[in-house]
Amino acid sequence: MAEQLRTSTRDLAELRERATAWLRAKVGASASVSEMSRPAENGLSSETLFFSATWDGRSTRCVARLAPAQEAVPVFPSYDLRTQFELMRLAREKAGIPAPRALWFEPDPAPLGTPFLVMERVDGEVPPDVMPYTFGGWLYDASPADRRRLQDASVGILAALHRTAFTPAELAPLGPAGLRAHVAAQRAYYEWAHGTYRIPLLERAFDCLEAHWPKEPGPDVLSWGDARIGNIIYRDFMPAAVLDWEMAAVGPPELDVSWMIFLHRFFQDLTVGGGLPGMPGFMRSADVCRTYRELTGYEPRDLDFYELYAALRHGVVMARVWRRRIHFGEQAMPDDPDDLVLHRATIERLLASYEVAS
Repeated sequence: MAEQLRTSTRDLAELRERATAWLRAKVGASASVSEMSRPAENGLSSETLFFSATWDGRSTRCVARLAPAQEAVPVFPSYDLRTQFELMRLAREKAGIPAPRALWFEPDPAPLGTPFLVMERVDGEVPPDVMPYTFGGWLYDASPADRRRLQDASVGILAALHRTAFTPAELAPLGPAGLRAHVAAQRAYYEWAHGTYRIPLLERAFDCLEAHWPKEPGPDVLSWGDARIGNIIYRDFMPAAVLDWEMAAVGPPELDVSWMIFLHRFFQDLTVGGGLPGMPGFMRSADVCRTYRELTGYEPRDLDFYELYAALRHGVVMARVWRRRIHFGEQAMPDDPDDLVLHRATIERLLASYEVAS
C-alpha cells in the first residue's frame, strides 16, 4: 500500500506556463502562477494541482482539479467538473458545509488540455489513505474524545447536507433520483470499467442486492457520494473543508451513511490483516447511526443491504484502479479475477451472511 499510484501523464512545468497564460486572460496581464506542485497523495479519479495565483496585488493559494487525460486510463467514464463546481457552491451556501470556496470553472480544454476547476486551498490535516490512518499518525494517536469529536462532526456533515432542501433544477445535473437508478448506474459503470473482463464476485454481489431489495428505500436526498473522512480536511479535529464531489447523486441517506462506515471498515480490515490493532472503536455502525438519528430524526435502515452495496461500489472502483496499475506495468494481472478486489474477503463474508440468513 505504500507505493504511490500513477495518476497523471502531464508535465508539471508545461502546466504552470499554460495556467499562467490562462489566468492572465481571466484577470489581467500582470497575473502569475507559481509554486505549482502535485500533492504527495494525489487523488485516483481526477488530477490535483497546488499553486499560488497572484493578481491585483494579492496572492491566493489555490487547488485545481483536472479531468484526467485519456492515456492515464481514467477511473470514471466522465468528469462533470461543472456540476462538481456548482455542488461545492451549493453545499457551502445552502447547507452551511465548509466546502472550499469555488473560484473558477473552465470548460474549454484548450488552456490545460482538459476542463478544470479552481478553488481556494484550505490548510489542515487529512486522514491518509497511504499508509491508511488506521496504521498510525495524528488520528490514530488522538485521544478517544478527539476521535469521537471528529467522528460526530463528520456525520454532522451528512446530516446537514441531507437536511437541506435543494430545488429540482439544482439537482437535475445529477440525473435520475432513487436507489434503483443509483444501482443501475453502478452496474453500467461496472460494465464500462471492466468491459468483457468479468469479475464473478462483483456480479454475485449485484445479484444478491437484487434478491434482497429494501421494501421501502429511504427518502431521496443530495448524496455526497464519496462520503469518507479521507475527503475532509480537519483543523483541531473539526471539518475545515469537504472535498471530492464527483460521485454525488440523488438517493437515500443510507448511501452516504453506509459509505462512511464501510470505508473505515475497509482500512480497518487491511490493518488487522497486517497484524495491527487499527482503530476498532472508531466509526462503528451503531454509533454513526445513533449520531445521524439524533441530528436528523431519521433512523438509517436496511444497513446490511447498504453495507454490501458500499462494498460492491468500492470493489468496482478499486478493481478499475488495479486495472490501471496493470496497464502501467505496476503489477501483473491475477490468475483469479476476483483478486482484483482488494477487499475480496470482506465481500465474501457479507455475501455469506445473506446466504446463511436465507
